Amino acid sequence: MKIRAAVATDAKWISDMIRSLSHFFLVSPEGKGAEAFFKSINEESVRRYIEAQNFACYVAEIDEEAAGVVAIRDYKHLFHLFVLPKYQGRGVGRQLWAHVQREAIENGNKGQFTVNASLNAIPVYLAFGFTAAGEVVESHSVSFLPMRMLPTKDSDFV
Repeated sequence: MKIRAAVATDAKWISDMIRSLSHFFLVSPEGKGAEAFFKSINEESVRRYIEAQNFACYVAEIDEEAAGVVAIRDYKHLFHLFVLPKYQGRGVGRQLWAHVQREAIENGNKGQFTVNASLNAIPVYLAFGFTAAGEVVESHSVSFLPMRMLPTKDSDFV
């Protein structure tokens, strides 16, 4: 697997992938009320955060095919972590997380991270070392659990 920096031309693929997986975290399977969320992941919005100074965004490729994406904001908030279903369970998400976690620490993060975890992904984030930081939230017809990771003595790197 290769992890590379996302570029503007990845925006459509990233947008389409997140939209294809949105049924896992939408309150309404039809997406009713999620218009603001869909706008936040449209191609233009994704392109903006790929190019933003306060985001780091990477794509995982397997055999030259895009398999997953990770984006971190301000080197502390895990903004996106998505892996195509055919690549799930193969360590792609863990490697993407490890990549941005290392980069964040290299850029001054002391090991404290946050994420708004979709409910189906909570076990993954627990395995990464995150813990719940509140109750389940429904916003713009999206359900998620705010989670955080606090620094520990041995958490310099994954």
